[in-house]
Amino acid sequence: MMFTLTEVASLNDIQPTYRILKPWWDVFMDYLGLVMLMLAIFAMTMQITKDQVACLPCLEEPEEASGAKPNPFPQQTTQASSAAPGSPLMTSAPLVTKDLPDEVVHEIHVTHQHTSVVAEKYLNQPQPTGVRTNLDYQQYIFINQICYHVALPWYSKYFPYLTLIHTLVLMVSSNFWFKYPKTSSKIEHFVSILGRCFESPWTTKALSETACEDSEENKQRLTGTSSAPKQVSLEGKDEGTNVNSSTPMLGVKFSADKPIAEVPSSMTILDKKDGEQAKALFEKVRKFRAHVEDSDFIYKLYVAQTAVKTVKFILILSYTSTFLAKINFKHDCEPDIKQLTGYRKFFCTHNMAFMLNKLLISYMALILIYGMACLYSLFWVFRRPLKEYSFEKVREESSFSDIPDVKNDFAFLLHMVDQYDQLYSKRFGVFLSEVSENKLREISLNHEWTFEKLRQLVSRNAQDQQELYLFMLSGLPNAVFDLTDLELLRLELIPEVRFSAKVSQMTSLQELHLSHCPAKVEQTGFAFLRDHLRCLHVKFTDVAEIPTWVYLLRSLRELNLIGNLSSENNKMIGLESMRDLRHLKTLCLKSNLTKMPTNITELSPHLIKLVVHNDGTKLMVLNSLKKMTCLIELELHTCELERIPHAIFSLTNLQELDLKSNNIRTIEEIISFQHLKRLTCLKLWHNKIITIPSSIGQVKSLEALHLSHNKLESLPPALFTLPKLRHLDVGHNSITVLPPDVGLLHNLQHLAINSNKLEVLPKPMFRCNKLKVLCLGNNALTVLPEALGQLVQLTQLELKGNCLDRLPAQLGNCRMLRKSGLVVEDHLFDALPVEVKESISQETNPSFSSGS
Repeated sequence: MMFTLTEVASLNDIQPTYRILKPWWDVFMDYLGLVMLMLAIFAMTMQITKDQVACLPCLEEPEEASGAKPNPFPQQTTQASSAAPGSPLMTSAPLVTKDLPDEVVHEIHVTHQHTSVVAEKYLNQPQPTGVRTNLDYQQYIFINQICYHVALPWYSKYFPYLTLIHTLVLMVSSNFWFKYPKTSSKIEHFVSILGRCFESPWTTKALSETACEDSEENKQRLTGTSSAPKQVSLEGKDEGTNVNSSTPMLGVKFSADKPIAEVPSSMTILDKKDGEQAKALFEKVRKFRAHVEDSDFIYKLYVAQTAVKTVKFILILSYTSTFLAKINFKHDCEPDIKQLTGYRKFFCTHNMAFMLNKLLISYMALILIYGMACLYSLFWVFRRPLKEYSFEKVREESSFSDIPDVKNDFAFLLHMVDQYDQLYSKRFGVFLSEVSENKLREISLNHEWTFEKLRQLVSRNAQDQQELYLFMLSGLPNAVFDLTDLELLRLELIPEVRFSAKVSQMTSLQELHLSHCPAKVEQTGFAFLRDHLRCLHVKFTDVAEIPTWVYLLRSLRELNLIGNLSSENNKMIGLESMRDLRHLKTLCLKSNLTKMPTNITELSPHLIKLVVHNDGTKLMVLNSLKKMTCLIELELHTCELERIPHAIFSLTNLQELDLKSNNIRTIEEIISFQHLKRLTCLKLWHNKIITIPSSIGQVKSLEALHLSHNKLESLPPALFTLPKLRHLDVGHNSITVLPPDVGLLHNLQHLAINSNKLEVLPKPMFRCNKLKVLCLGNNALTVLPEALGQLVQLTQLELKGNCLDRLPAQLGNCRMLRKSGLVVEDHLFDALPVEVKESISQETNPSFSSGS
């Protein structure tokens, strides 16, 4: 069976794209392997067509073999043919002619004379020398075949085949790491990504913009025309950090370095398709790096196959040099076939000996060169740390100073690429840089989010402000800064927010919400926000994410911080100094504090509202509240408080106190509130209060009291002695009786006693003719007094969830009550007189409008 050189050479063929992973010595060994393959095929071809031996028997002594007559050809002839004319041999036997007729005698003499002449001519010719064997052609063929296998060394017979096998093993060893399943997929993926990164338009664009930026910086440095004033970094040790440096999601930094030079518009144009492909490449590179960097299997496999080739080279060279001298032209053959031919020993010649000798010398020379390349590759592998790769040179040559160093198989593949062309790794490094990725996102973002598109998303909120809400974008579009009449900007889950100098165009902006949005601001933009921003909401995961420039917004009126401020996770609260927030009036902390941050006391001279929503974490230390004597409103929600904190009683200017959702069971300390002369609103709802002490009557300034969602069963008479009480909410308790003293609350406008166990309403209650809201739902009422009609200012009445049979017709006297404000079962409403239903069902009512 024959095969062509092309078919055999295909065994060494790999995909052309893999050439970037083959250093010069691998390429050189591939060519050597191809030459050795050609040599092996040439030797095999010659051996198939020309390889044979020719043998002759060697005569040692005349012998006869049974069944065969060797007939040696001695150097003598028969007596008749060897005697010369006139010799004794010719004359010793005279012709007998007597008794014969004369004619016959004459004829005999003539014949005898002629024979003598012929014999004399024959004896005068040169006689043949050598051995006469009398072997036929078939016997010679048989002897040649036997001696080929008996006398010829095995290396002479199998050298071409060994050459082919060795060459194939070396070829397989050279490319095994391209074919092995555990490495081929990674290599194929790497080569594919590398090729796309090399050819991507974004790579060229990013490098060209880097060159432009560097040239601009050099020009400004040389000419000294930079007009930007020297900035003071707010990051301390991060001073001088490039504004473009990537900001991780959990590390918001404020850089006050020089603003980024505006990139020419012609350079920011990037085809949308190319941009999407570049973004996909960034994601692929990120995932490939995470997948490959965790192991060094490719590196180990390459070292192993190089070691195998080296061992193979030593093995081939050692035994080949041993058998080189055994390839001879002449051979003695002693096959055990004497019974067939009559000869024991034969002398043979091998007609391929000369050619095989030369081919073997050539093969050894190739193997020697191949081995030197193997030794060099091993030297290279172990001389350099190939499992670490540094982009330091690329970082120095470009502005992408954040390109990370890589390790393990990822590093090894890049080292191999560098042997082909270092430009590949340089262009590949662009896709490892977060700065480069952020630039691409910025360009794509600005291309997609135009001014017209953003204008369509602007809406009016409940406070009649123009609001823009952006969610899960890759960054902040530049077109946002062109919305000059925007008043509230709400940003959520945007990983890269940068306020450039253009933010100064947004002259109407007063409120900003940053929800899990790391934010950086340039110096010019910060100056604008510092002087114009009034309200800021920051939602974060860790305290370190709060932008440091937040603590420098001197015109800020309201600050809301929502996230983890736990001292356990931060060792000490990481809030920066707040002394620069000179105009801050409201501070809201929705976190998990165990003690009040000490820096908050710096706000004590001017802070008037403090809100702490603690998400169920027990707030144990509140002594710092004593210094905040200017507080007007204080909210302590879900702080696991069991009693009213004593520090509150020092807040002489306090007007509203909200202790919602704590574990307060008793409020005996409420008598101390009599010293808080300005306290008008007390919210103790969503607690576990069982009774209200009579001392509640001492807090004469109370106008609103919220005690809903507690465990109250009764109300003390002293509660109804509060002359200024306008709002009373005791809903969602277990109250069975409403004391008649409720009629003493002449200024009461809102009474909520829903979701209790009331069966009867006291008639004095209806003397509270200023009531506008009366919530009686979900009780056990069976009848409503007709006196209900005395509540002429009633605008909201909740009755649903009782055991009523009917509604009093006097309900029609409540001229300001509308159907939308009446919460009752449909069948009870339908049972009312027609004129009452019509009165309540009126959509507009002049009296209602004037009364409200």
